This record gives sequence, structure tokens and C-alpha cells, in this order.
Amino acid sequence: MQDDYDLSKLNQKDKRVNSRNKGNTFERKIAKMLNDRFGVKEFNRSPGSGAYATTHNLPEHLKIHGDLITPKDFKFCIECKKGYNKENIYSLLDYSSDFWGFIEQCEKDSEKSYKVPLVLYQQDRRAILAITRANNFEQSIPHIRIKKEHEYDIYNLNDILGASTVSWFL
Repeated sequence: MQDDYDLSKLNQKDKRVNSRNKGNTFERKIAKMLNDRFGVKEFNRSPGSGAYATTHNLPEHLKIHGDLITPKDFKFCIECKKGYNKENIYSLLDYSSDFWGFIEQCEKDSEKSYKVPLVLYQQDRRAILAITRANNFEQSIPHIRIKKEHEYDIYNLNDILGASTVSWFL
């Protein structure tokens, strides 16, 4: 009996996903969704994905906070997070989890930009969640309320995209 089996593929490792590319793609996807929803072309990725404002000494009027450039009267400072599959429902109860770290990062950027924090978070093959301070959208939209220093509402992004435009702008 002759052995014709090629076992070399068993030792190959799966291709690693480039997390930077994954995040950049997610930011572009969110910008396109918001541009389509509001009929504008002003939503774009920030240079350096939000880090540019904190790593360069720019005049205040040129600083960009968050992961997306938004229209001038847009109410929210947006932080986009894709992946992080180790996070789960229990992460909401663990204040040292990455999940709460995302909210804290967005809180800091939103304070600098005088806007409301909005974290857009998606695990692989799941719906996009929108986490923002409580009471920014109609309470009839399904949501979960969580609390640390502030109260936050967690929505399915698709649900709040249908909310009144007034909810999104100052």
C-alpha cells in the first residue's frame, strides 16, 4: 500500500489578521454608513486614527479628536473598535476590561472636543453596538443601560441610525 497523503498542510498556521487593517476598514465602513444616513460626505477617518491630535502640537482649531472627522455641528465624538472577541457580557461588570477602557478613551476625547462620547463596537460577525451617555436617543429604541461614573446606553447601531436627525446634531 502506498502513502499518498500530503501532511505538510497540517503544520501550516492560519494567516493572522492585521488588526490595524481591520480597524481602518471598520472606520471607513462607519464613515460610509454615516455619510449615507445623513446625505453628506463629511464623515472621514481621522489622520492617524485619532492619535494625530495627541501626538502633534497643533493649534486648537486644527485638532481632531476621536476616530472620525465629523460635520461641525455633529453631536458626538466617535471611537471605533473592531474585534476584541475576548470581551463578553461579563466585561460590563469588570471595570478593568477593554470594554470600559474604550469608553474611558472616548470620554477623554469627547471632553477635549466638547462633544458627547459615542463608542461604536463590533465583534467579528456580530451587530455593531453603539455605546453613549444615557438619554441621547429616544427611550423607545431598545437598549441596555449600564453605569460606572456615568450612565450609558447600549444600542444596536442600526436601530439608532433610524432615529431623528435632531438626536445626532447640536
